Amino acid sequence: MGMQPKLRFKGFTDDWEKRRLIDNTKLITKGTTPKDKSGVGNVNFIKVENLSNNQIYPVQKISQEEHDSYLKRSRLQANDILFSIAGTLGRIAIVGSSLLPANTNQALSIIRGYDFDSDFLITSLSGHVVAEYIRKNPTVGAQPNLSLEQVGNLIISSPIEEEQEKIGSFFKLLNHLITVNQRKVDLLKKKKTGYLQKLFPKNGQNNPELRFKGFTDAWEKRRLKSMGDFRRVSVDPQKTPNTLFTEYSMPAYDNNKTPNIVLGSTIHSNRLQIGDNVLLINKLNVRQKRVWYVKRSGNNAVSSSEFMPFTSESLKLSFLKQLLLSDKSTKFMENISSGTSNSQKRITPLDISNYLIEKPTDAREQDKIGDFFETLDNLITVNQRTTILFAPNQNSTLSL
Repeated sequence: MGMQPKLRFKGFTDDWEKRRLIDNTKLITKGTTPKDKSGVGNVNFIKVENLSNNQIYPVQKISQEEHDSYLKRSRLQANDILFSIAGTLGRIAIVGSSLLPANTNQALSIIRGYDFDSDFLITSLSGHVVAEYIRKNPTVGAQPNLSLEQVGNLIISSPIEEEQEKIGSFFKLLNHLITVNQRKVDLLKKKKTGYLQKLFPKNGQNNPELRFKGFTDAWEKRRLKSMGDFRRVSVDPQKTPNTLFTEYSMPAYDNNKTPNIVLGSTIHSNRLQIGDNVLLINKLNVRQKRVWYVKRSGNNAVSSSEFMPFTSESLKLSFLKQLLLSDKSTKFMENISSGTSNSQKRITPLDISNYLIEKPTDAREQDKIGDFFETLDNLITVNQRTTILFAPNQNSTLSL
């Protein structure tokens, strides 16, 4: 029986065939580094970092003279496929006519005159082929680079042209959806950064630049230790909690989301018991601003000792969370943190207890600010999850 994927578009039953890229391509080449580093000119110069989500975002320029002289060999044409072969392997995009004139360097190979549907070939090279090659050639992973000969020897499993077009169009649409959602996420994060600056007072000010309607009272300054406590409750080693908040269960795509809940986890002596309405402040990674607000834990949860569980009866924790995520708080914690490197800088409950914060005297304004930012956080999370949902599994790209 011939080679076939597990999932097919309706109407296709023919076997797929393995085809060596060099045997189905007119030219595979690469460029070189420009001698002129000024970045002045009218020709787009494309590097690996300009490729993202199968799109090209050129930021550098070279002169027409360079383009037509010693860089002549790598002058790009419409429909050329750029494929990264140094540094980050497997970044890929197609050159559109609107980018021309354009050129590239030796970290990107140029694939021209290929006997495949362009979107299908991009999908194939986006992960599956390179991942398989690296698996069989571990040294490529240690020193990430591919020669042009190795690129030419990559094996592309492909169906008939019509099925290639179906698959290529499908993944092109997915990539478009990923890009659109990522732009939404970036815009929302930018908006949140702006609001964090405007909804909290600047240094030397008693009021923020932007207020919710109906609130005019000056904010007050209080030390954190005067408004709450860092909870350190011993845990009965004979009792297993229903939930355990751990640093290592955090979703990578959202550092501000409540940690994942792990059921039936074993208790160790370094665990801290937490209840409802607790702010978990991470001791490490100060610059990453890891803060989580736990509204309901079931009163039988514990956290890793890398967290500082803070409780307060007089301060809205949803408000404090956003204050701790602001640049002002980050700078304060960087100044008081200890550690030999940025990645290991840590703070202690004693350090942060002395933080002199500014807060609204009216609890309703605290609620307004906390709820506003929680809505923004939820929008960011939803769009990030959508982006991940749309993202194809690159290790099984050709299974469709």
